[in-house]
Amino acid sequence: MRKRTKAREYVLQMLYQVEITRGNWQETLENFWQGNERKDVPGELKDFSAQLLGGVVNHMQEIDKKISKYAANWQLERMAFVDRNIMRLGCFELLFRQDIPPKVAINEAVELAKKYSGLESGKFVNAILDQVKIEKEK
Repeated sequence: MRKRTKAREYVLQMLYQVEITRGNWQETLENFWQGNERKDVPGELKDFSAQLLGGVVNHMQEIDKKISKYAANWQLERMAFVDRNIMRLGCFELLFRQDIPPKVAINEAVELAKKYSGLESGKFVNAILDQVKIEKEK
């Protein structure tokens, strides 16, 4: 598995924890890396994860507005936690990370949805993020 793909999986776990506990993202990040099974994670992967997690949390309101805009007939708070956080991560990458090609951001989010959510989640995530990408490119 590629390093950045693994980092996105970690960030998804951390976003879930931040949302469930309503905790501080920096504390969540610190506690997450203290787990025994994660002691050998390279520094560059930790740095990338921190950038993504902090970026999503710091831009959450703007990101949630974008997702809500394109999630016809879906209220953000009624979406599955995992789907919502996958879309937040993908949306952050699309809107705020110029170093990540849109195709990569969407594909990574879709793969996370396929792996960690329901059967139709990949299509749902793809549809929402594709609309965000189209709007950004206008």
